[in-house]
Amino acid sequence: MRPRYEVILRVDHGADRPAARVDHTGGGVESRTPLRLAVVQPPCVPLDVAANARAHAAAVRAAGARLVVFPELSLTGYELDAPVVSVDDPRLTPLVEACAETNAVALVGAPVAGEHIAMLAVSGGGATVAYRKMWLGDAEARRFRPGGAPAVLDVDGWRVGLAICKDTGVVAHAARTAALGIDVYAGGVLESARDAAVTDQRAHRIATAHRVWVAVASFAGSTGGGYTEAAGRSGVWTPDGEEYARAGTDPGESVSVNLMSPDRGGGRG
Repeated sequence: MRPRYEVILRVDHGADRPAARVDHTGGGVESRTPLRLAVVQPPCVPLDVAANARAHAAAVRAAGARLVVFPELSLTGYELDAPVVSVDDPRLTPLVEACAETNAVALVGAPVAGEHIAMLAVSGGGATVAYRKMWLGDAEARRFRPGGAPAVLDVDGWRVGLAICKDTGVVAHAARTAALGIDVYAGGVLESARDAAVTDQRAHRIATAHRVWVAVASFAGSTGGGYTEAAGRSGVWTPDGEEYARAGTDPGESVSVNLMSPDRGGGRG
């Protein structure tokens, strides 16, 4: 029986080159169109969704990527009392327009209805809730509820498993997500600078255990919850667990890469 999952979103565009599909049942991997992916750590103004959406839009345009991953709660900052953000919030319009112009899908962080910490998938057609964080920190649990199941985003035949911060440290989360058949495990996280090594350790474990690319967008700068110095250092790891590309520690930094099918390697941007 196929494992239960919350949602699979499919984002295909007719203008793209046809992509051969991956057989996750063991029949082998075919070559596909490379996936241009970016991990971004944008500047963030606490609780100012409009300003942050504009910063996200600028980052999307600068990245020139098909899939752009942002940190946990990137639209509000790590402000656990932030009002929920709806998928039809007009403040998201600049980001929707940037995605339309660049043919991008942006994975952004926000609190959503139902009291969840979520990852929104934003494209030129608008926004949708793609995933709800399953494993909450103690302070988060005073307000938020855990999501019910893993989720996968399908972008041009690339299956991207989604995660938010603490999820990445839970072995069962990666296992359940990988069991759905994924090529990339993408997370938006927040860690303090003193805990920067945690992200590296988790990314290496997930990549080598499940033989997938790992992409992590890590908050940089300062934000709520006592995070006066966030780690930054967003990165991408190969299915062998090797660090492939890495940003620095400052807000506004990002890295973009081309992900290839496992038999073809990849290329930095």
